[in-house]
Amino acid sequence: MNKTALILGISGQDGAYLADFLLGKQYRVYGSSRDAQVNGFFNLKKLGIYEQISCVSVAVNDFRCLLQAIMKIQPDEIYNLSGQSSVGLSFEQPVETMESISLATLNLLEAIRFMGKPIRLYFAGSSECFGDTFEAADENTPFRPRSPYAVAKSASFWQVANYREAYHIHASTGILFNHDSPLRPDRFVIKKIIATALRIDQGSKDKLILGNMQIERDWGWAPDYVQAMWLMLQQPIPDDYIIATGTTHSLQEFVNTVFSCVGLDWREHVIIDKDLYRPLDLSVSKANPGKAWQKLGWRASHTMQDIVALMLRGL
Repeated sequence: MNKTALILGISGQDGAYLADFLLGKQYRVYGSSRDAQVNGFFNLKKLGIYEQISCVSVAVNDFRCLLQAIMKIQPDEIYNLSGQSSVGLSFEQPVETMESISLATLNLLEAIRFMGKPIRLYFAGSSECFGDTFEAADENTPFRPRSPYAVAKSASFWQVANYREAYHIHASTGILFNHDSPLRPDRFVIKKIIATALRIDQGSKDKLILGNMQIERDWGWAPDYVQAMWLMLQQPIPDDYIIATGTTHSLQEFVNTVFSCVGLDWREHVIIDKDLYRPLDLSVSKANPGKAWQKLGWRASHTMQDIVALMLRGL
């Protein structure tokens, strides 16, 4: 019998790629939005899978609404990818960020506990929980969140761990480091860099305006990372995993790679605006994804250079 999956936050980058991946595994896929009747589900349509998804309206911060949806769908697996997803925006909307991530995760765990069925849960954690990681972070590295977004993700991580231990729920967290694709919203810096470089290459007089270019990140390819999400829920014992490439690059390296690919010198087209610096920005983000390779057999298959090439073709 085919499995049924419910993806909370299916309209985002990861939700769309995960839906596509699960359809390839012959899953019945349900996807949620706060209002499925007005959501355009553009990413699902870009991937050509919208007609294969059953889209439902679910307010994840409303326990009764969430419970009713789960009882109706009867999923084997739930992937919680919902919530406010911008670190920068979380400083402007801290309450919305906490409610959409932490309260929603608690409601979900309570709903699964209440139903008493063997539903497997994946929670989308974040490398932002660690703060700066000058030494490569592993699953035992302490959290030091430095944004409202990271605080909300950290609280949710411990909620998942608590329910896993107290109620034996099969719940796993993927602590994902940066991962991108052409489906990223325009507000994300990588999408902004790629789009601006392409416009300049086509004759635009635009300038690329950036904040701190010395930050260092581990950048991966989003379609690789959704495979790791699925693998976590196929394990007999739930656990937490860092998902990353294991290689870190500065934003300046990324910008240089993008502009070099289109035959331009980035220094002629980039303006640094200190107003774009965040109140607390992470300087270095390094990861050790060894556990994912050892236990899941998962390893990132795309380098930063691969990602740039794919995104230049995909936009």
